[in-house]
Amino acid sequence: MARTKEFDPDAVLQSALELFWERGYEATSMADLVERLGIGRASIYATYGNKRDLYLKALDRYGELRCGPLARELSEPGPALPAVRAVVRRFAAEAADEACRARGCLVTNTAAELAPHDSAAARRVELSWTHLETLLHSALLRAQAQGELPEERDARALARMLLVFLQGLRVVGKASSDPALVRDAAEQALALLD
Repeated sequence: MARTKEFDPDAVLQSALELFWERGYEATSMADLVERLGIGRASIYATYGNKRDLYLKALDRYGELRCGPLARELSEPGPALPAVRAVVRRFAAEAADEACRARGCLVTNTAAELAPHDSAAARRVELSWTHLETLLHSALLRAQAQGELPEERDARALARMLLVFLQGLRVVGKASSDPALVRDAAEQALALLD
């Protein structure tokens, strides 16, 4: 007869996500995971697989937690351009915020740390970025249809520019102690939507 788990797998996955987000993949050891998660190595392996498998599951969870609210924000009925502007400003505020900037964005962190040599991590990064680009593109197309953005503007190219810019904000935010740097850059990027 199989034993029942004596822990909540979702809560443990969330704790793993937080630890990986704080330290990164390479700087997090199995001993760190055992200590933070409060379960034994055997339980980690039996439930999530090895450290890499657990990291990828945590990255998937991060995407679920971040993408849902972002999708709702960018697809709200009414004017679309204010929602795009709000997203850019929120990313800039998070990048400038002392508490947020230390951790950055788990997807961006993964792109820098793992994607160059881990195809599964790279696929997840690409999927996340494609999703964000699609959300931005859809919002910009709505803005054009509603007369908020000129028709001759290339909505796909603008969405791609915003995607690259938002990821860059995350990187610069982690490395810079000057919040004005990301805020000023965000306002200049938003001027491209006028």
